[in-house]
Amino acid sequence: MKSPPWPKGKKLVHLDLKGAPPRVEYLHKLIELFSQLGVDGLLVEYEDMFPYEGELKLLQATAQPAYSREEILSVQELARSKGMEVIPLVQTFGHMEFVLKHRPMWSLREVAECVGTLNPHQEGGVRLVMEILRQVVELHPDVNTLHIGADEVYMLGEGEESKLWLASPGHTVEQLFLSHVTKVARAIKQAWPHITIIMWDDMMRGMSQDTLKASGLAGLVQPMLWDYTPNLDVDTTVSLLEKYCSAGMSDLWAASSFKGSTSVYTCVPSTQRHVDNHLEWLKVAASVSAGVNLQGIAITGWQRYDHLSVLCELMPVALPSLAACLQTLSHGQFSTEAQSKVTEKLGVSSVEVEAMERTSADDSLFPGRRLAELTVELNSLLNSEDIRFFENNMFVRGWFSPYHRQRKMVSPLIIMQIHSHASTYLATLQQKAEAMREEMVRLYPESTAQEWIEEHFSPIVAPLQRISEDIRVCVAEMVP
Repeated sequence: MKSPPWPKGKKLVHLDLKGAPPRVEYLHKLIELFSQLGVDGLLVEYEDMFPYEGELKLLQATAQPAYSREEILSVQELARSKGMEVIPLVQTFGHMEFVLKHRPMWSLREVAECVGTLNPHQEGGVRLVMEILRQVVELHPDVNTLHIGADEVYMLGEGEESKLWLASPGHTVEQLFLSHVTKVARAIKQAWPHITIIMWDDMMRGMSQDTLKASGLAGLVQPMLWDYTPNLDVDTTVSLLEKYCSAGMSDLWAASSFKGSTSVYTCVPSTQRHVDNHLEWLKVAASVSAGVNLQGIAITGWQRYDHLSVLCELMPVALPSLAACLQTLSHGQFSTEAQSKVTEKLGVSSVEVEAMERTSADDSLFPGRRLAELTVELNSLLNSEDIRFFENNMFVRGWFSPYHRQRKMVSPLIIMQIHSHASTYLATLQQKAEAMREEMVRLYPESTAQEWIEEHFSPIVAPLQRISEDIRVCVAEMVP
């Protein structure tokens, strides 16, 4: 069923830099592509890739160097030349793992074992947040909008100081949340009156209209409703938007997803899944009342679920999904026309990255295509039953069980055959992984290639390597 195209407002693409931060040359190529795909702005989550200075220097990444000031300015300059706004996303309450993991910052956690949540009672916490924001704003001379995060503030109210505070009559966890966010938003408005503030909405979903009204947040922030599921509940989402609107927050944003939201370790995305998410968002946009002023949609592409989780899909394998989602928004459906625009622009035969054959030799409109192809090939090998369940095949279980290995009493003929299979698989996998690593370090730091290999490749080849080694030892014992 066709919906009207996405009504108005900006289409932002989210750059999540807390994992697999692209080399700056690759970022420039991506921005060129985004602009050709009709993107109006970038929502940039720097996290530990920002060149913090002074007492914040310890927040910089150590696995690879943070971006330099010049690199960050060059990205903004290129985006601006393409008519794209750059909106920095800086977490100010939850998901502050990249800050609170550092020993000097431990005392600012709400509870000791939750590395993500800031203690809202400590003056030092707001000071720290404002210093992070000050450095980010200073390096974004044209900034008009800031996203202050504030999603998934886990364990809030569980800290000792919070428990004391909550013991007073009329004090609730909801108020605890709202008062911190309001304090941060007011401090931002005081420092930079022209800046518009966006925040994630999930912590406010269960709150009543009256609670929200009383908080003083209306007029200070624009909530961004996120839902990345292909079966998003349209009615519930519409009524949430209406609730925020009635609470005085009529300027609202949506957030969908083109990658990084299927599972925490997904490595190749399904375009259809993400297109379905956008089709639901189109229904939401078509159903809200006139009072809801949709400012735009942020199409998120998570690189990790949080600072301490594994890598999700890398950007190159997700570009067909992103292009398809953007075409869906502008057509109001994922029609044949929308699909052919994607395949034409990217020079591929299918919008699904697993099925995309090249249709053009020209690589220019699909930056990172070679890495996407290699990822798909290697991923499908790593997931093939023969390799993944090698230890469960009849010959290994029947003639080379742990019992056999321990006693080194084996049938040389059969285990030499097992060895030959294992070696063939290993050689193929290693060759593919090497090609992929080579391609990956052209677009990403060495640390990203290392992490990808250790996450996706090493656990699958380890059993094959173990079996090969054990066979070598056993054969030496049994064959003259």
